[in-house]
Amino acid sequence: MKPTLVFAGAGVAYLCAVLQRSTLGVAGVAAADRFATSAAALSTLGVVQLLVYAALQVPVGVLVDRFGPKAVIAVGAALMAVGQVVVAFSDVLPAAVLGRMLVGAGDATTFVAALRLVNAWFPARRVPVMSQWLGNLGQLGQVLSAIPFAALLGLAGWTPAFLAVAGVSGVSLVVVLLLLVDAPGGAPARSADLRTALGALRRSIATRGTRLGFWAHFVTQSSGVVFALLWGYPFLVSAVGLPREGASALLTVQVLAGLVVGPVLGGLTSRFPLRRSDLVLLIVGLLGVVWTLVLLWPGTPPVALLVALVVAMGIGGPGSQIGFDYARTYNAPASLGGASGFVNVGGFTASFSMMFLIGVLLDAQHDATGAPLYSLGAFKVALCVQYLVVGGGTVAFLLTRRNARRDLRLQGVHVGPLREVLRARAAARRSRAPHRPAP
Repeated sequence: MKPTLVFAGAGVAYLCAVLQRSTLGVAGVAAADRFATSAAALSTLGVVQLLVYAALQVPVGVLVDRFGPKAVIAVGAALMAVGQVVVAFSDVLPAAVLGRMLVGAGDATTFVAALRLVNAWFPARRVPVMSQWLGNLGQLGQVLSAIPFAALLGLAGWTPAFLAVAGVSGVSLVVVLLLLVDAPGGAPARSADLRTALGALRRSIATRGTRLGFWAHFVTQSSGVVFALLWGYPFLVSAVGLPREGASALLTVQVLAGLVVGPVLGGLTSRFPLRRSDLVLLIVGLLGVVWTLVLLWPGTPPVALLVALVVAMGIGGPGSQIGFDYARTYNAPASLGGASGFVNVGGFTASFSMMFLIGVLLDAQHDATGAPLYSLGAFKVALCVQYLVVGGGTVAFLLTRRNARRDLRLQGVHVGPLREVLRARAAARRSRAPHRPAP
């Protein structure tokens, strides 16, 4: 089996998983009408899905280390198909929540296992770039949910639209069974038994580099996930007043930005591994600046600013892949599944926390003032919860980085502040410049 075919199969599986995950984002307004529920209750659809996803990341990683990625991905595709069928026929919110829990469980199996395939089939120097391409291919699933799924939902209605995406998971299952092979020769590095895998997981979590990856994922991914999976579409349509087609276009721009920037970030990560944390902080700073402009803008923010917002969030998606690169470089191949699963918990823990809190704040303002539930002012207040969650994660990231750099110094590796490095390089270039005598 050629590496490109295995990569294509993994890409199809992850694209399908992102499609299933993000269908709720464009169906949020339709779900509110179908189930006649509050913002906080509606948020449970997304929160429970991500809660299941996050809770299963570490167990899934251990299962990948024990049984290999192909079997785990295949089970996940089947779970997502069943979950979307349940959602399709749900007339009450609890049934839909059950369906989304199954979707979250199936989704949880895919990315960590696909990363294991990338690490098994490609040389180490190519892994950062190939991991970015895997993430980018997967995010095309968000485009499928934002455009064809949204169009089908509007034309055919709830049940046919969700049955159609369930069918896509069935196709993905067939592709997985036909194309995926766990490793060259078919024998990947596996833990001997579950006890050994759990022991390797404990050692991985105790490693500062793995925890650094957790916080990198926490601060870069969460804002874009919250926006794409639940609150972005209601914010753009109901609060800002964009037509549905305009909102779908902006969600597509978010994905396209990641497609363009992802390979660049992968190349930088591979070339400058000691500067990965600076890339993470640069992305977080960009997100903070653009969100501040949007939330402080008097009245409706202009379309150009909204484009800048979705581009920044699109960069955050591939930026979160840096967390998995920390896991790769600090852990042995046989324990990489558990380590990657732990890292993946980071972003989704932040995501479901913010998703739920935004819904609670929207309801609280509606009950207190009687203003429309999805008014622009209410959204601007509710979205400020990002500063608390991402800000706390950034502090944790900086503290973990300080400890990790201290460990490196004990090994004889000194990583100075970026400003000092840039200043030293500028001085070196000036010293090498030819001296020109005065006329």
